[in-house]
Amino acid sequence: MLDNPLLIDGVWRRPAGRRTADVVNPATGRTIAALGLAEAQDLDDALVAAARGFAAWRRVTALERARILHQVAALLRKRAGTIAEHITREQGKPLVEARGEAGAAPEHVEWYAEEGRRAYGRVIPSRIPGARQMVLKEPVGPVAAFSPWNFPVAQLVRKIAGALAGGCSIIAKPPEEAPSACIELARAFQDAGLPDGVLNIVFGVPAEVSDHLIRSPVIRKVSFTGSVPVGRRLGALAAEHVKRATLELGGHAPFIVAEDADIDAVARLGVGLKFRNAGQVCAAPTRYYVQSSVFDRFHEAFVAGARALAVGDGARDGTQMGPLANSRRVEAIDGFVRDAVAKGAILSCGGRRLGNEGFFFEPTVLADVPDTARLMTEEPFGPVAALVRVSSIDEAIGRANALPYGLAAFGFTRSAATAARLAEELEAGMVSINHFGLAAAETPFGGIKDSGYGSEGGSEGLEAYQSVKFVSQAAA
Repeated sequence: MLDNPLLIDGVWRRPAGRRTADVVNPATGRTIAALGLAEAQDLDDALVAAARGFAAWRRVTALERARILHQVAALLRKRAGTIAEHITREQGKPLVEARGEAGAAPEHVEWYAEEGRRAYGRVIPSRIPGARQMVLKEPVGPVAAFSPWNFPVAQLVRKIAGALAGGCSIIAKPPEEAPSACIELARAFQDAGLPDGVLNIVFGVPAEVSDHLIRSPVIRKVSFTGSVPVGRRLGALAAEHVKRATLELGGHAPFIVAEDADIDAVARLGVGLKFRNAGQVCAAPTRYYVQSSVFDRFHEAFVAGARALAVGDGARDGTQMGPLANSRRVEAIDGFVRDAVAKGAILSCGGRRLGNEGFFFEPTVLADVPDTARLMTEEPFGPVAALVRVSSIDEAIGRANALPYGLAAFGFTRSAATAARLAEELEAGMVSINHFGLAAAETPFGGIKDSGYGSEGGSEGLEAYQSVKFVSQAAA
């Protein structure tokens, strides 16, 4: 039993009811803990605490907020090893990836600590002599934030740090599948001296929690990372109650390889990006559009890289790809592969479940995948790549933009002119050319079209938690 999993008004406590959710180790499929789920009374208590916390926190100076956040970052660095072990045990990714996730968390906190000190307004020259026109930045109010299981710490820390740096209080619902690392993250904020009620943590039935919190008049901002269908529902609910929202939803990233690219190097990077976290990454590429003249070479190098990956328990040394999060993901990936092969795709490697326990699936590569396959239009969120021949960059860009998704896109070329075209014409909130350049603390992370709106990270991430007030003042 995960004792006292709710943080409400500075106190870790058990839920008011007896409902629990199983926490499962995806490498074994075995239940390792029971997590208590919040009831309506717990959520109401968190709302009261967040309102009171906001009233106090908004009056704290940006300098003092930064001091506390820097202390949080220091604590997170000391505790990164423990946090990484929690991530691997409950989410499944290899320990080396979990250490990277835990190690990056302090960077996000530090970025927001300093960016909060630079929430500049401005003075606008007045048309009226003696009048002063000012633009002020103010915290939007208490926030309800919902974060996913694939990056339990990385996604949650952006929301918490951004809200706090902007002067907001927050009620965060981390993923029930991977709660322990999130609890440790919250403890660091508490141990750094954050006032009671400013950060509240709840776990519960997702639809119940989101509906209860977003409908409350206390909440003034919603931040959600997750699937497109859930994002649509939460975005509509927020709009119904005239509340601001940041939605980072699903993706189906294209990966364009021009004939002049360094094929072997690009294939190695493509394998790393596809199979990181067993493909359970919203910005992971799935549709690989490769110019025909270099397709066979790229295909051979990519398949060799996929076959060479060591798949196993993320806690074991040498593991390069861990399990999927749950049995549903295994069944989903199997369905994508079967459908693609039935539609005419060539199964180049993988395509099967691995082992008799846990939720493992082979790194899978499909070649010459037709557009009629589900894999080309639906986000797989798993370790399967679709390699497609294209005759030109024009064709690649056109097919890349054909879907309603617009989160991330990748392009590789030695041509400055082609790189400029990719940067300008690819329809995505984030475009990375000739390398992987996404998700740093100082850069915005977010999508367009059905992949959502708003950004986390960078100065844009702080602006999401602030309102603009215009003040025009003349002498009495």
